[in-house]
Amino acid sequence: MAKTTSGVAEDPRRKRASKRANGEGTIYQRKDGRWEGAAFVLASDGTYKRVRKYGKTREEVHGKLVELQDRSRRGMPVSDRPWKLGEYLDYWLEHVAPLRLRATTYAKYETMVRLYLKPGLGKQRLDRLRVTTIQTYLNRQLSAGHSVATVYAMKVTLSAALTRAMREELIPTNPARLVTLPSEAPSTNRPWSAEEARRFLSLAKPLPYYLPFVFLLLYGLRRGEVLGIGWDDVDLDENTIRIAWQIQRIKGKLVRVPVKTNAGRRTLPLVPFVRDALIEHAALQANAKRKAGEDWQESGLVFTSRTGGPIEPRNLGRAFERLIDGQGLRRIRLHDLRHTTGTLLKNLKVSPRDAKEILGHARISVTMEIYTHGDQDSHREAIGKISGELFGDGIR
Repeated sequence: MAKTTSGVAEDPRRKRASKRANGEGTIYQRKDGRWEGAAFVLASDGTYKRVRKYGKTREEVHGKLVELQDRSRRGMPVSDRPWKLGEYLDYWLEHVAPLRLRATTYAKYETMVRLYLKPGLGKQRLDRLRVTTIQTYLNRQLSAGHSVATVYAMKVTLSAALTRAMREELIPTNPARLVTLPSEAPSTNRPWSAEEARRFLSLAKPLPYYLPFVFLLLYGLRRGEVLGIGWDDVDLDENTIRIAWQIQRIKGKLVRVPVKTNAGRRTLPLVPFVRDALIEHAALQANAKRKAGEDWQESGLVFTSRTGGPIEPRNLGRAFERLIDGQGLRRIRLHDLRHTTGTLLKNLKVSPRDAKEILGHARISVTMEIYTHGDQDSHREAIGKISGELFGDGIR
């Protein structure tokens, strides 16, 4: 080491570090040739923490420290611990997500974290996670054959967790928000016509699920909403039925949970046919309860299994598919019965506002997608009108 005029040895690193701008922190060159800098900045626990930055040149390290200290002056702290993404996702699922998410949403997020995000990105440093890293990973998932909907769910889950990390001031921005994914291909299924729907109901009449199918088509209910109706939701005096619950499978169990949105909670009129059918159904259920005896599981639900418990939503879907395949009906999804109801409302000139409330849409824009979506019959009628004006005839 070199000696000063006083005879005290001087660390050569201190000599290199002395030539720095006021307040930039300490910067010196290491024995391996790289440069290292350190400065005290605000940490997320409210204290000041000494943070180190590294680079190939002094200028690179200086730039990193200036940026860090600038953020500190603006009240943006650094993390008080070097979180791995997987560690933070575990913390978020245990301590944060259950307080804000519905059970079904939580179950979906937990699945995305466990199956995809932790195995693929869990070892990444939270504060070093970049858009390119996330984009590359999600692109690989698409290439591996996962659907756009599944990969989009991965992105949404990660974005929700990183938004929380921003609020906890562990990261300055949410890189998941800037990831780009392809649009999901819209369904090409055309809803049934009134004639096709009538034929389906006629063929379904002898089956155990006939009345749930009626509710799906008449009211445009979702599968879980139909199966979640309780007898306390049926008011025979006022001739109304309340839609407020749904059956969902969560962590391997069928549970009755509230519908997702305020708009989904709605009260609908009981038309005479449905009222009479429910009275008859109540008598049949009471008889089944007597036969089952102690094996009966009292759930209070209108539509139950043979022993009184909730019906597995997938079983309703399987019964629907067996019927349409076995009878040669044009194939659509069970959920397309809801779209059939929306199309019938449009064709019968029901106002979009009434249709929105019947279907339980959260936004009128969702209803208007049905009302503004044409079909071959409406296209034929429209072109026929133009042809009649131009040529005196119409398309037949």
